[in-house]
Amino acid sequence: MPISADRFENIDDSEDPKPGTNADRILSFLERNADKAFTQGEIATATDVTRGSVGPTLVRLREDGRVDHRGTYWRVSDYLESLDDATAHASAVADSHEAEPFEYDEWMEHAVDPREERE
Repeated sequence: MPISADRFENIDDSEDPKPGTNADRILSFLERNADKAFTQGEIATATDVTRGSVGPTLVRLREDGRVDHRGTYWRVSDYLESLDDATAHASAVADSHEAEPFEYDEWMEHAVDPREERE
């Protein structure tokens, strides 16, 4: 059944690939081996995704910024790893604030207003 152009434009493709799909299998493999880059053939062998599907899937993942490509090699994107690291850091910071509540008034007693001259 066709959908309207407006509805099509509002489809969010930025989500993680659905579990069990070729994209999920390839991306999961590359994330587990983030310190290496692989050829399409090596990815096909390691993931049991058919060789004919690996190439188009990698191109879609590259367009989404999830993988990088140089020559004949593919690897998980540094950008994706950066997001994972940032998420982990934000989670740790949030956990530390829950363990020790931030005392704004106490902080203000020692804060320096950058607009004031320092002695």
